[in-house]
Amino acid sequence: MDGGKSLVIACGALAREITTLIELNDWHSMRVQCIPAKIHNTPDQIPDAVRNLIRRARPQYSDIFIAFADCGTGGLLDRVIAEEQVERLEGAHCYEFYAGSEAFAALETEELGTFYLTDFLARHFERLIIKELGISAHPELQEMYFSNYKRLVYLAQTNNPELLQLAKDAARRLNLEFEYRQVGYGQLERDLNHFHTRCGGHTDHAVTATPTKEFPVQWQN
Repeated sequence: MDGGKSLVIACGALAREITTLIELNDWHSMRVQCIPAKIHNTPDQIPDAVRNLIRRARPQYSDIFIAFADCGTGGLLDRVIAEEQVERLEGAHCYEFYAGSEAFAALETEELGTFYLTDFLARHFERLIIKELGISAHPELQEMYFSNYKRLVYLAQTNNPELLQLAKDAARRLNLEFEYRQVGYGQLERDLNHFHTRCGGHTDHAVTATPTKEFPVQWQN
């Protein structure tokens, strides 16, 4: 085993936030390996990708946590979680664990036709939404994809004026009402802290900053 170190297998969309939390909380026994976020375009591939990485990591790490929500796998990821006897983040997707389950349910009740952005999605909106969905090449697709949406809610992890402006631009591009919610790291921080504690670690201070610094992360294909 790797000197008692623990491993977080994470969605690439969470890489910046997880590595920032590790640095700010001094969880230095925790390592991170990320599966590229583009796998969300084919969610049926997520369970096998997670399983393969778990099994590759087992010779080095006794404690492994999966930083994925269900992410559109329809419960198939939870089958892997049970078979491999590990844990994952609570919730159906990152919007839920960032906002908190109760707050997210309230947002959905207020307006079911809501399109959500996180810091990651605000930063990569043009590439992941406009280009990957084919809207840049076929503008008529925008109406097809977004005709049932009424508003865009930006669930911000950090207080970043540049990302806020990008989120506003995205709402304007999609002709949606804009709403801003500063939610921080939500249940992501809580669940990682529980994992760190369960693995024998401790945290001397709580996260109070709103960081913009980037930290290195290990990627897996």
